[in-house]
Amino acid sequence: MGIRYLILPIIGFGGGFLVAGGVIALVVGLGIITRFAGITHTAVHNRLYEMAVLLGGIYGTMATVFRFPLPGGRVGMAVQGLTAGMYVGAWIMALAEVVHMFPIFARRIGLTKGVSFVVLAIALGKVTGSLLHFYMGW
Repeated sequence: MGIRYLILPIIGFGGGFLVAGGVIALVVGLGIITRFAGITHTAVHNRLYEMAVLLGGIYGTMATVFRFPLPGGRVGMAVQGLTAGMYVGAWIMALAEVVHMFPIFARRIGLTKGVSFVVLAIALGKVTGSLLHFYMGW
């Protein structure tokens, strides 16, 4: 019984390190942080970006493992939902850009004008689906 309590934490921490390493490799490979810094012209605040990613990862892990209530009530939940949605959306768009999904898709269906409307429709569909899922329980 004692060896189990020694081995399980080692396996848990090892798995956590592997997953965290994979996520960081994906963030670096996609260039999400550098792209944000370049678009917003805030590359001088590189340490702030690093701290935000670190603290966000720690907060997300703690909230998932310990399931503590969100600070700030409904306003805090709205802010966290908005920022989490922006984060996931940025990941999806960065991944789609890296694999050149939009140019390939547009060429295959013969779309020459209105690509921005297609991207907007995808975003609105994602928002609508999320709202239906969370508020209507679908």
